[in-house]
Amino acid sequence: MEVRDINRKSVPIWEKYMLTVDEAVQYFGIGEKKMRTLIAENINTDYCFTIQIGNKSLINRQKFEDFLNQTTSL
Repeated sequence: MEVRDINRKSVPIWEKYMLTVDEAVQYFGIGEKKMRTLIAENINTDYCFTIQIGNKSLINRQKFEDFLNQTTSL
């Protein structure tokens, strides 16, 4: 076992600030296709809850929760 593996602590998903699409799918119970659609539809709006790092989308958990609370239907 390497030293960096010992020092790496796993952060519970409900405490993470940013989630990958796969983590958000698990956490919010929304399908991956729908999650990617929501990201694409809200990328340049006031409700933008993601950042792009290359091809990877990271979702701000708290902003997405706020978005869901304000949305009446998906």
